[in-house]
Amino acid sequence: MVISRVDASRAEDIARLAVCLTNEIIERTGIRHFDVNVPKAVRLCRRYLENGRYAVIAALDGEEVVGFGAQCENHSLYAEGSFGIVQEAYVQPAYRSVDIGRQLLEKLPAVAVEKHRTRLELCTPPLPEFERTVAFYPENGFEIIGGYKMKRAVAGSLRR
Repeated sequence: MVISRVDASRAEDIARLAVCLTNEIIERTGIRHFDVNVPKAVRLCRRYLENGRYAVIAALDGEEVVGFGAQCENHSLYAEGSFGIVQEAYVQPAYRSVDIGRQLLEKLPAVAVEKHRTRLELCTPPLPEFERTVAFYPENGFEIIGGYKMKRAVAGSLRR
């Protein structure tokens, strides 16, 4: 197993795993939290990787990407500048519980340091369906800091 940063040449692999993540959340919760569009996800992933909006650490078993963590940049006053958000993190079910997730999370802080970010944050999937996932993050250096993830659609937003 190789854990390393990947570029836009792996956009399709990463996007497909991100779609698996969103589908797993939908299946477990029974709520359609996301509208999944594979071709759009691939295009966006490629664009984000090419323009530096995303930094992705991937787990490769031979040539196959079996897991990844994607970090993007955000800004706030409370974080005193820019900080990284682990926007998506996913490991294929057959590869879980063999230390891949921990190894991915171990590599993501180096990206934050390289990009002069003050911290990393993430949002977990819903409870109680993802109790094990939520417990995994504090075991790997993250601390619980609050609330719920919420969204609001914006009329007239760009839908590219």
